[in-house]
Amino acid sequence: MALIEFGRASRVLAPSLFTLGNMACGFYSLVAVGRDEYGPAAVAILLGMVFDSLDGRVARLVRAESTFGIEFDSLSDFLSFGVAPAWMMFSFILKDYGAWGYLLAFLYALCGGLRLARFNAVAHGAGSSKTHFTGLPIPAAAGVLASFVWLYQIIEEGRPARTWKFLMSEVPSLYGLIPFATLALAFLMISTIPYPAFKDPGKLRPKSPLMILFYALLLATLVLYPQNAVFAVFAAYALSGPLGYLLRKARQILRPRPVL
Repeated sequence: MALIEFGRASRVLAPSLFTLGNMACGFYSLVAVGRDEYGPAAVAILLGMVFDSLDGRVARLVRAESTFGIEFDSLSDFLSFGVAPAWMMFSFILKDYGAWGYLLAFLYALCGGLRLARFNAVAHGAGSSKTHFTGLPIPAAAGVLASFVWLYQIIEEGRPARTWKFLMSEVPSLYGLIPFATLALAFLMISTIPYPAFKDPGKLRPKSPLMILFYALLLATLVLYPQNAVFAVFAAYALSGPLGYLLRKARQILRPRPVL
């Protein structure tokens, strides 16, 4: 009997260790920002996403999904992807805008908390969708901000690095747009715009030579141009929601109506 109880406890503990890793990354990011180490702070948030993506998969693998795991994961996500990015952006850029910068940073954290609360309410009720998220997931919103800070370190530190010149030339302009981007990300999180969930691993498996080539090119790009590629991936995902929404609306407007 004791062995059975130990086995159950071990299954619950396994995914929680990855959640704990995510929380540790978020806490380290806060500490790094306090030292004005914005590059490590951004990388810690991105590393937290790796832990966050693994805890759910491990829970499903060992059949240890639980209410405790959902709540612990949300608390960890709020620290790593809500509070840590908000504090990082305020300290790095938004503080220059005075009270407005404080308000924007708080609004981002607030919307992140609301996004997680809504997700939990749905998960405890009818269950979340397997195909899409409602609103921009908070890790993706944090990924846009963290990857931009990591990208900006190339200019800040002036060290040689492989870059996309066309993207780097736009980084100073993107820096000036950060207040608007922070506001947009906050509202996208609490919106009802659907975003792809990628929860079905079967759909991500390469099923043709063309898909294998695509994955190989993506991996090579991430290895050769990590800061550029990571920012581009997160930005493209964040933009895919509103662009897809506008495209669907345009199709509805342009769709031929039946003649009565």
